[in-house]
Amino acid sequence: MEWKNRGEEFVYENPWFRVNLADVELPDGRRLDHYVIRQRPVALTAAVNERREVLLLWRHRFITGTWGWELPAGVVEDGESAVEAAAREFEEETGWRAGRLRELMTVEPANGLSDSLHHIFWAEGAEHIGEPVDGFESTRREWVALGRVPGLVAGGEVRSANAVAGLLRLHQVFG
Repeated sequence: MEWKNRGEEFVYENPWFRVNLADVELPDGRRLDHYVIRQRPVALTAAVNERREVLLLWRHRFITGTWGWELPAGVVEDGESAVEAAAREFEEETGWRAGRLRELMTVEPANGLSDSLHHIFWAEGAEHIGEPVDGFESTRREWVALGRVPGLVAGGEVRSANAVAGLLRLHQVFG
């Protein structure tokens, strides 16, 4: 059962996203208006050290009023590849330089509302290079055992869909 986008009208735009109103045709021929958020891609890095720990950020999200563990992440800038963005954001947010980055997975965290792609990379280890440039992004940064990941997810300490997907996949591979 395919929904068909018969066109979109511009509603709002800023440097991070654009909101459009789509004219959608349902499989039975009915039409409806549906808001669509067009977003820049996001890149994340999960660095795993020799002790099978992953470097996480403990941060507050004001929109939901929640605290939780997340992977360093950010938007892919114009002219930048997803892997370049993942490396840059990891360094800026953690003060660590990731080892060689490899693709882990790509997820669509809100594909009923947004076209945003979240590219998740993993690295074997990282080198501490100093204080994070974007230290305001998190309260603390810690190496957390991959074996703890399922419990952290089940307990609501990892809430972000992209982090949940990436960390559970890493746990499956390395855990």
